[in-house]
Amino acid sequence: MCPNSHECYAQDTATFMILGGVCTRRCGFCAVPTGTGERLRDDEPERVAFAAKELGLRYVVVTSVTRDDLADEGAGHYACTVRAVKREIPESQVEVLTPDFHSREELLRCVINAGPEVFNHNLETVERLQRVVRPQADYQCSLKTLEIAKKLASQRITKSGLMLGLGETVPEILETGRHLLSVGVSIMTLGQYLKPTPQSLEVQEYVTPEKFQDLTQKLRAMGFEKVLAGAYVRSSYNARETFSGLGEARTCGNSETCTGI
Repeated sequence: MCPNSHECYAQDTATFMILGGVCTRRCGFCAVPTGTGERLRDDEPERVAFAAKELGLRYVVVTSVTRDDLADEGAGHYACTVRAVKREIPESQVEVLTPDFHSREELLRCVINAGPEVFNHNLETVERLQRVVRPQADYQCSLKTLEIAKKLASQRITKSGLMLGLGETVPEILETGRHLLSVGVSIMTLGQYLKPTPQSLEVQEYVTPEKFQDLTQKLRAMGFEKVLAGAYVRSSYNARETFSGLGEARTCGNSETCTGI
């Protein structure tokens, strides 16, 4: 349902969703079905890597549903997928967009040690609206997840994003930006929330281009290295260009093996 698929595909970039198509959490903004987690496919990491190579991708984003039903919450599967892509396409860069993993350091270490160039985890909305927008998640837990990811690999780029139009205020957005900066996040994305299903939360505001531009300027002035903001901006929008713009030398890989927890 992403409005930018054609643009990403034209730039040899794509996002893969792993760990099945059913999420164990129910968020008010999301179109992904909720229910019991599906059986993991052991060959999924290799299939993702093969598809990425066949498509000629240079930048691969790996995301997933949340799998609270698994002992390692899917961290091992993430690690295997990142490593499989890098084996199949050595020149590629990989960005992961993960669940919060309940801020468990051993799970985050498993993913980080696989060597993704960018670690992304979205707050989705401001602190006041968390219980409405994603009732099974926690704002402080998400901040902790980003903080641990940065601590485990200080040169790794960390990233987070918000959907706007859910009733948040400008001061709340800027406060969220300060919170993200305090845990080492250097890239922030802001996009317009659009209701994906009849049961989803209602749109409270359609944000103007001028407001997106003003927020970009304010957040950049606060210290973010990169802010991507606009109606159609999503978590992985211009991901490869953003990574290249921040300097690939900042990131570091790690070949330590991790097949699961």
